[in-house]
Amino acid sequence: MFNIKALQRFAIIDVFNVQKHSVRTKMKFVDKPQIGHGVAFRRKIHFPEKYTVKPLEVTNLGGRDPETGRLVVKGIGGGIKHKYHWIDWKRVGPKEGPPQVEKVVKIIKDGCRTAHVALVAYGDTLKYILATENMKPGDLLKTSCHIPRIPVRANEGDAHPLGALPAGTQVHCVEKYPGLGGFLVHGAGTYATIVRKAPNNRVIIMMPSKKEFSLPEECMCTVGRLSNVAHADTPVGSAQKNRELGNRPRSGWWQRKTGRFGRKIRKPPPVKDIVASGGSVPEHVTLTCSQPFVKTLHGLFHG
Repeated sequence: MFNIKALQRFAIIDVFNVQKHSVRTKMKFVDKPQIGHGVAFRRKIHFPEKYTVKPLEVTNLGGRDPETGRLVVKGIGGGIKHKYHWIDWKRVGPKEGPPQVEKVVKIIKDGCRTAHVALVAYGDTLKYILATENMKPGDLLKTSCHIPRIPVRANEGDAHPLGALPAGTQVHCVEKYPGLGGFLVHGAGTYATIVRKAPNNRVIIMMPSKKEFSLPEECMCTVGRLSNVAHADTPVGSAQKNRELGNRPRSGWWQRKTGRFGRKIRKPPPVKDIVASGGSVPEHVTLTCSQPFVKTLHGLFHG
């Protein structure tokens, strides 16, 4: 027969264990935002349905996820509020015949990017593109999608396929796939270099990081180096200027062991003799040989 009291005792223990573990202590899986997967945590731009050159409204996120509001990136917040100028990344021109000619109206400074922005006009159409190093108002830009047999001698700001330009040309806003739009090389003062032509209608370009990419020759690109070359060499200058750029202060604690400030290389200290308490230093014995060393043949020992 079963012991009813023992079963009741086990039941009471189980109930006590269940009540001891609260629901609050149980782990709850939460999808955390991932950095570098196409979502920017500095600002959110409100794009309209149709392209426009009117400056767009911007919502500063301060390093938080736009959906959940979780703090994802530290050190972001504040700063001067800027409007966003919508860049038309696709430079589309005729595939046959003379190229399309566009005129630079003005060059402005965009607070949401490092390179300067140029407003260009073609007919009754206006659009923004990234300005090159020596671009100025009144310049005429050519855009063509034709790949001739002889390479084109392009000017700064012109847009051509990679296969239409000679080796050694400096380019930016390079398409990753034909028709995608300028995807590579957007930073101020940067440029990629066309290295050589490869089989299967491919073109090898060298990125600013010295890496080489093989792209189809139909990918469009813009000739020249991007503007605002002195951006990388210009110091911030003050803490207030850094706050105006939208960067919050970091901790002033000097963290030596994290490796943040590099490894300190110093020469080792001199040799220290360790002596037991109340003992004396042992005598050093040096073995010497009074006779000169004579080299003998191996056969003398193995006759």
